Amino acid sequence: MSDAGPPQGAKAPAGGSAAHEMASVGATFDWKPLALVPLLALGVLPFIGSGSTWLTLTVAGLAMGMIIFIIASGLTLIFGLMDVLNFGHGVFIALGAFVATTVLGLMGDWTGSAELWRNLLAVFVAMLVAMAVSGAVGLAFERFIVRPVYGQHLKQILITMGGMIIGEELIKVIWGPQQIALPLPEALRGAVLLGDSAIEKYRLLAVLVGGAVFAVLAWTLNRTKIGLLIRAGVQDREMVESLGYRIRRLFVGVFVVGSALAGLGGVMWGMYQQNVVPQMGAQVNVLIFIVIIIGGLGSTGGALMGALLVGLMANYTGFLLPKVALFSNIALMVAILLWRPQGVYPVANR
Repeated sequence: MSDAGPPQGAKAPAGGSAAHEMASVGATFDWKPLALVPLLALGVLPFIGSGSTWLTLTVAGLAMGMIIFIIASGLTLIFGLMDVLNFGHGVFIALGAFVATTVLGLMGDWTGSAELWRNLLAVFVAMLVAMAVSGAVGLAFERFIVRPVYGQHLKQILITMGGMIIGEELIKVIWGPQQIALPLPEALRGAVLLGDSAIEKYRLLAVLVGGAVFAVLAWTLNRTKIGLLIRAGVQDREMVESLGYRIRRLFVGVFVVGSALAGLGGVMWGMYQQNVVPQMGAQVNVLIFIVIIIGGLGSTGGALMGALLVGLMANYTGFLLPKVALFSNIALMVAILLWRPQGVYPVANR
């Protein structure tokens, strides 16, 4: 069993192209996919009829999309930079949500307060603890489950799915197999009125958190030394290691960050649903992979576009055609792939 992390020779073309994709923001940037979100939103407006209902559904869809992006961004990092198919990503989602139930339960005086700043501080603490726990478990997951199968996609799928099943059973041992309520803090309940439209307060918070996560990821990967080293290490590992940098540790760090983001997404999703179950990660996994496929398999910007489209589609069809809502995102994915078979922002040579 090797302790050297991702293989030095294999996967360089795919990883290198992923790094190039994450760095390419400039003259060659393709702006066409950015029109998909406003086109979808404006296209359904005549069918909904009411402007206030349309605005409520649109904000709800954007909020749902941002939460899905937070979850998917971790897996996008792991696949885009490390070329690892981690089907066990769902266990970190569930873990983060269950940790949040414990933390917020211990901070009942803060979550029950009518003061917004106290509620936000409690949620922030829950997010930090959930990310720390998920990241720590992700470190062990990478070391004992993923590392032996670097470069072997079929084995990665099988062993990480097994890891998720084991993780779900451990969650049941600690928190029990039953559904646990995760109510919103007092000041985050209810809605604010924009004209005749009612916009839930928590959905506004979800949009802000999702936007912040995307901004931090984009800045880190494209504007910092760590991001430069990661991208350079993917393109030419041996060269970067010859300069004295330990790329294996950076890649392990990427996996930990991806797991922590899944934990953060689990907190947001659990509060969105206002309850958590041990199988919630596996349930969300379907949406995550739809988002990643639409986005282009490893594209961070593509994952954001895919998540927003999935969130909007789910809310619009749930209102207009409830019976087909379960299949709407599959139909969306098929339509996108008919237009662009490699996704909206494909990673070259993937």
